[in-house]
Parts: sequence; structure tokens; C-alpha cells
Amino acid sequence: MVKGILYLVPTPIGNLGDMTYRGVETLKNVDIIAAEDTRTSLKLLNHYEIKNKLISYHKFNERKQTDILISLLSEGKNVGIITDAGTPSISDPASIIVKEAIAQNIQVCCLPGASAVITALAASGLNTDPFIFVGFLPVKNKERNNLLIALEKMPHTIVLYEASHRIIDTLGELAKVFGSRECVIARELSKLFETYLRGNLNDLAESPDFETRGEFVILIEGKTEQPISDEELLKIIAAKAKRGITSKELVTQVVETTGINRNRIYKLALSLKKDYADRG
Repeated sequence: MVKGILYLVPTPIGNLGDMTYRGVETLKNVDIIAAEDTRTSLKLLNHYEIKNKLISYHKFNERKQTDILISLLSEGKNVGIITDAGTPSISDPASIIVKEAIAQNIQVCCLPGASAVITALAASGLNTDPFIFVGFLPVKNKERNNLLIALEKMPHTIVLYEASHRIIDTLGELAKVFGSRECVIARELSKLFETYLRGNLNDLAESPDFETRGEFVILIEGKTEQPISDEELLKIIAAKAKRGITSKELVTQVVETTGINRNRIYKLALSLKKDYADRG
């Protein structure tokens, strides 16, 4: 028996007009549609006159529903997965069924379409290549703190989601870790009250002058390395040289401290040693 196809169909993140023609046709032609919230999805399906059978598929029943849907796919039925908004399996339970379908040698087809991550990033004005997508931060404090500390060192633009009831607290946490970096807060993307707030993260956290309802995407610039001059490096090298360590140890320590290329440190150390020798 020929197996069915699992279709991941992106849905609008706020504006019903953003549904693609291909997405509508796919949902009309599959045998069954699995939705994160059937009540929310019915508004979309009714708008586009999609009458196919609809079942729920969310984080509280994903294991049970995955087994049912994999069984249908194995029988040759085509299944469409949709989320409340955006692309399924991105910060979404659909990732579970995708992994299971691949394990069962079932074809997975993801249609291109709406994504809050890409929409916010493209309009942010921050560097877009590369970037790190975090999704929602962990709930547990230890995991959350460890992740933020790791992200603080990254040179990439950081993109994360946050819910309205946590946005103020989260901005405060982010400011403590990332400080005065450039930040963009995108709210209610593609909707009537779409808003982009741009500025210093510390300032945005201290004076959050925006409506705290809706869905949020937070973007933070990556860590930028400040150039270190030869003069500054020579001071660091000289300070370590006074400790009486070997040249090899000195170079290694300065590289670890500054992250500067070893060859550059070595040449500067040699020039400093020669300068000391010339002075007698």
C-alpha cells in the first residue's frame, strides 16, 4: 500500500489574506486536518470554505494523536497539519509527528508561508545573516539563565518569542544579561496594530512604552567585539611578562584573555622583547 503524505501548512500570523493559494488547495484536498486549536482554525477554514474533517493536535494530546495520524498515513491517507498561526513544528507540537513520520518512511512536505520569525527579522534592521532562533525561553529558572548566559556570547542576532503576560519581566531579565545592546520588539505582526519598537534594550526594559497585549517577537543584536589596538595589547603583554612566565605561556594567556590571533600576539611579544633588549 502506498503511504500518504504529511503536509505542514503554514497559516496566517494575523491577517487572513496571507494564506497562500497552495495552502488552501492542499487543505481542501487532504483527507484530514489536524489543528492546534480547532476553534481558532475553524475561522480560517470557514473563510476559505474548507470542509475537510478536523481534529485537534496540541501539546496535551500530541502523543496519542500522533499514533492515530501515523496509522492513517500508513493506510494511504493524506494529512494536513496546521497551527494557530505560522509554520507548524516551529515552536509547535508538530515537530513530534514530523520525526515519527520520517522514522516510518512517510513523506513530509512543508509548504512555504507565514512565519513570525522571518517577518520580524526581515523588518528589524538588525543583521539577518546569521541569526539564532530561540523560540520561547525555558520556564525553569536554571535552564533559562544558562541559556541566556550562553546566548550573550554569540555574535549572531537573537530572535525569541514571548507571551504578553511575561513580556515586561522578560525584557528586564534580558537587559540584565545583554545590557545596552540594540533591540527590536515586534508586536501583533500583520495585524491592525502591528508595532515595531527599536532602541537600546536597557531603555526599552526600563520604560516599556507599548501595549502589553498580543504576541511578541524580541530581537537582540549579537555580541560585537571591540577592536583592540597594538598599544593596548602591548600593555597586556608587558603586564604578563613581569610575572616571569615563558614566552609560550605568555602568548597562550594573552590569546585566551583577548581572543586575538596567536600570530599577532607573538609578533607583538617579540617586538616588546627586542625593545627591552635595545634599552639594555
